[in-house]
Amino acid sequence: SARRSPTLAPMSESSVEHRRTFLTGGLVGAAAGLVGAAATGVMRRQAGARDAVAKGRKLVQWRLASSFPSSLDALYGSAEVLADRVAAMTDGAFQIRCHQAWELVPPLQVLDAVQKGSVEVGQTGGYYYVGKSPALAFDTCVPFGLTAREQNAWLSAGGGLELLREVYADFGVLNFSCGCTGAQMGGWFRNRIGSLADMKGLRMRIPGLGGEVMNRLGVTVQNLAGGDIFPALERGAIDATEWVGPYDDEKLGFFRVAKHYYYPGWWEPGPTLSFVVSRAAWDALPADYRAAFAAAAEVAAATMQRRYDAENPPALERLLAHGVELVPFPDDVLRASREASEALLDDEAGKDARYRRILEHWRAFRKRSFRWFGTNELAYARFVHA
Repeated sequence: SARRSPTLAPMSESSVEHRRTFLTGGLVGAAAGLVGAAATGVMRRQAGARDAVAKGRKLVQWRLASSFPSSLDALYGSAEVLADRVAAMTDGAFQIRCHQAWELVPPLQVLDAVQKGSVEVGQTGGYYYVGKSPALAFDTCVPFGLTAREQNAWLSAGGGLELLREVYADFGVLNFSCGCTGAQMGGWFRNRIGSLADMKGLRMRIPGLGGEVMNRLGVTVQNLAGGDIFPALERGAIDATEWVGPYDDEKLGFFRVAKHYYYPGWWEPGPTLSFVVSRAAWDALPADYRAAFAAAAEVAAATMQRRYDAENPPALERLLAHGVELVPFPDDVLRASREASEALLDDEAGKDARYRRILEHWRAFRKRSFRWFGTNELAYARFVHA
């Protein structure tokens, strides 16, 4: 049974500041500059709209709701790349205005907003909505699944995208990949994990299928919004948390209250996020605007991963300079987690024929991909990375 959380003490000054920074996208103290930048952006969009109309092009204005704050610029920045590219390829006639988490809707209600037509497009993760359909997890990642390159290959060239579009069609939505973070870290722990036995009773913030696997290992799982994680970790309401990797984790300040940084994040070895588009809004677009959106999404997706690949290495160096200890998960934890993960996938497949069809397709791709990457790529990595 779940261990009860301690009584929550009032937030410290640092907790309040971290939460405020997260929820406002790092805007505290910079309001004047941002107002000016926003005004400039509005004027630029208005000028582009006038030019487009003058050229006889159809003016289309969409709103994008993101699950992420603008302070996490590699994540949220993918949406801005999409908007900029779409505008550039349509002479400013197709405009997408991006809104960070909470500006229009809560982070975990983006798909709902697109489904209802409140916004035309969202930036989110499919695995946030496994309550709607468990198969949506495959749009992002599943534990002990594909790496970033493998996930992108399965989606764009291996038939995965077509399978998942069948699922999204149930909600009147069309999905496009919007970027991958690369392999995520295993998270921040207040105390060291010596063996599988140390996982039992641990209180950890971890959502999705990773959380379900952890629950099977005896972990007390909590799903907290991003802005609530640091205060909970600081006060001891949770013992551990995961997020993404060094670049984002440094910004969120977890290293200030937990010094043991574990790897690998086996539950998210190559998570891909998505742009989800209202099918009705998509069908109303001119054909060249649709082509522009699809091309811009490709650029946005590539940009996100490049940013993480460039920013994570120096961020990790800075974290280590703060006294952070880099620790691998014990082998017995990894083995037990993999067994629990495969059992979880099998259990879900037994309940849903479409889920089973996607899982079988995905497992066949994973088997072939692991054989290839585990030969040439792994041999090279073992030699040079060691």
